[in-house]
Amino acid sequence: MKVDIKGLTDTVTLHNGVRMPRLGLGVFKVKEGEEVERSVRAAIETGYRSIDTAKAYGNEEGVGRAIKDSGAARGDLFVTTKVWNSDQGYESTLQAFEASRRRLGLDAVDLYLVHWPVKGKYLETYRALEKLYKEGYVRAIGVSNFQIHHLTDVLEHCEIKPMVNQVEYHPLLSQVPLREFCERNGIQLEAWSPLMQGHLDVPAIQAVAGKHGKTAAQVVLRWDLQHGVVTIPKSTNEHRIRENADIFDFELSDEDMRALDGLNRNRRFGSDPDNFNF
Repeated sequence: MKVDIKGLTDTVTLHNGVRMPRLGLGVFKVKEGEEVERSVRAAIETGYRSIDTAKAYGNEEGVGRAIKDSGAARGDLFVTTKVWNSDQGYESTLQAFEASRRRLGLDAVDLYLVHWPVKGKYLETYRALEKLYKEGYVRAIGVSNFQIHHLTDVLEHCEIKPMVNQVEYHPLLSQVPLREFCERNGIQLEAWSPLMQGHLDVPAIQAVAGKHGKTAAQVVLRWDLQHGVVTIPKSTNEHRIRENADIFDFELSDEDMRALDGLNRNRRFGSDPDNFNF
């Protein structure tokens, strides 16, 4: 699949027509208060238009303050948050969303996700997301950490097909069957932990980076985008936030892509969606 990538304002069009930025800032484990506010402000000043948070991250209020203080027009930003596992269920999800919306200080959220596929609960949780979508409180809905069998279950029962599936995705965990399933079903794949929690000292990645005069992180992020996968690298360092966005002045060749594709080891740095206990 050839993906035309021009710059930081590039978007993908979700199946409901909403445009989602290809590159955004993730704020997992970024401390509430000055740290998250500084990160989000730096990202928006750099030109990022997508910010990804979650109830579980404990920093929605800081994200909301940074958005407000940035001076960016609300319509120019794409804000994602997620319903946490302990809040899953129909009524509890509706209540959790309202609490998240208030912490963010927003009238509506651009994307709301079911954070993990909690057995026996995720279908009811997703039904609540459909209600929020139909009522206009969210512009798009989706899931996170869903495997093919979870998605198949949702597709069999849902009224509105998920627009996004956000999963751990990087060269050591390329999830090709899942990516292809999402492509066939019009579900946009989004990568969390794209930089493998810093485990970038992989000879093949370093070789491609040296060839292009880029960092290993920049090469991996470019690989994501050329596979059509939206990506949200996390950083609290302003220099790194700018560096992660400097990936639009080079292109990985077919040979480069094959070299990185060949690194898959089904290696997870995060939890397994089929075996988690939180």
